[in-house]
Amino acid sequence: MPPEAASLTTPTTPPLPGLPLDRPHVTRCAPVRKSRRFRWRVAVWIAVHVVAFLHIAHWKVTGRTLTPLEPSESMQTLELGKLNAGFVLFGLSILATLILGRFFCGWACHVVAYQDACAWVLKRLGLRPRPFRSRLLVLVPVGAALYMFVWPSFARSVLEGREAPALVEHFTTGSFWRTFPGLGMALATILVDGFLIVWFLGAKGFCTYGCPYGAVFGLADRFAIGKIRVTDACEGCGHCTATCTSNVRVHEEVRHFGMVVDPRCMKCMDCVDVCPKDALYFGFGLPSIGAKSKMKRPRKVYDLPWVGEIALAAVFVVALYAWRTLYGEVPFLLALGLSAITSFLALLSWRLLLNRDLRMQSLTLRRNGRFTAAGVAALVALPLFFGFVGHSAVLQYRFKEGERLLRRARAAPPEGRGEIAGRALVHLRKAESLAFFEFATLEELLGHALSYSEEGREEAEGRYRRAVALAPSSASSRSPRFRLARIAAQRKDFAAAEAELAALLEIDPEADDEIEIKARFDLASALKARGDLEGAAGQLQEILRIDPRNPLAPALLEQVR
Repeated sequence: MPPEAASLTTPTTPPLPGLPLDRPHVTRCAPVRKSRRFRWRVAVWIAVHVVAFLHIAHWKVTGRTLTPLEPSESMQTLELGKLNAGFVLFGLSILATLILGRFFCGWACHVVAYQDACAWVLKRLGLRPRPFRSRLLVLVPVGAALYMFVWPSFARSVLEGREAPALVEHFTTGSFWRTFPGLGMALATILVDGFLIVWFLGAKGFCTYGCPYGAVFGLADRFAIGKIRVTDACEGCGHCTATCTSNVRVHEEVRHFGMVVDPRCMKCMDCVDVCPKDALYFGFGLPSIGAKSKMKRPRKVYDLPWVGEIALAAVFVVALYAWRTLYGEVPFLLALGLSAITSFLALLSWRLLLNRDLRMQSLTLRRNGRFTAAGVAALVALPLFFGFVGHSAVLQYRFKEGERLLRRARAAPPEGRGEIAGRALVHLRKAESLAFFEFATLEELLGHALSYSEEGREEAEGRYRRAVALAPSSASSRSPRFRLARIAAQRKDFAAAEAELAALLEIDPEADDEIEIKARFDLASALKARGDLEGAAGQLQEILRIDPRNPLAPALLEQVR
């Protein structure tokens, strides 16, 4: 097999041996045929999207439906004790992976579908994205999985000393979209994690450098008894490796182990379909864990030395800090994809300045020391991009520092709260001056900081109203509506307080968090002040339904009956 180029190659250094998608194999057999399994996977992916559309349509029509079938919903089960359909799906998928391997990723994941669609389009255009190879960035999915599925329980039990929540059934919901980003961020996630990352980092780029669910499935795959296995008919032609879209060196794996042990294998079955000798098959036997190679394996080659890897990891950390929840919008999976791309572009920028000859994927950026048109475009675009990332990191620092100080102010003795809130206000006003546009969460925090002083309370009310106006139907408007209701109640304007609280509960009627319980207490007080004892009792009963162990609701309920 000929050596293959890395994602960023220079004629001044020997080309690195890489993955098979970089250039076609030289084989002793006929040309690599097309896999017929790809059509079946496309049909399954279409069915997955049709089911998702019908799921959303059912919610829109009836107002209530099955909770989202997303692995991310498992966080609610682990953190809040709400047993939902997403947790069940994720659990069953892990159990299936322990037996069959990573079929779920290869056949049912919509993000994999988008990545394969992008790779297919690029291939039709004569472009084959070269995979980027990093030692440290492959650990990102593991860290993301720990953050999503382990950290909430650890923080609750070890850091906060709270008991695990009681497990309650939550298989239907009227707040279907609560945990999902808005339409704009959802489309941006598909664009970045499903398409752009393939161009920059190669096929399955997000699976390799971002997907937390893939980390869980990859671990389970090591124990799976279902594997791609080989018979004695194999002649090592490499057709299997040439057709693999998961960057697995299939022909080497089966030669060394008699099966594919690489956990990146998603059991798409393309390799089985294109084998000219029908030597590959899916079968059951020993798992990958503990498998030993029959011969010495080739040394793995990466695109960077360790110094470069550490620098790249540092760029990723800073980028994730800058992107995560930027302007109160960027969701976690989108931030992971953007941070991986940012790290790659940092390496590209460094080599663009130092190397006389440089090519990125199919684009030649420098030739004999001279910049090509694409290189000039990169010289203009990359500083602008990193200027934005740096600006975002500073904005995030100011915002997060103000947020941290406000948490300190709430926990501090009354006599020290004003001083801490004043320091928070300095950071938040600086964040406001840096921001390119207003966003609701910053307006809300400014309101919180201002409310600690008498002279700032009028402006604080205006900030809360601005936060609500920026996102009137979003979950982010629940907290400022709660504050506005408190302000109205202090003025004895119980009708206005009731209206704000009712709007708060209507936004997300199932958000059984601290804000909702406080809101229902306040709403019960407002209804009691108006003489609506039945309505007040209803709110207190709802509190007890949400939190049966609430110590205050029973006594108040006796008073209004």
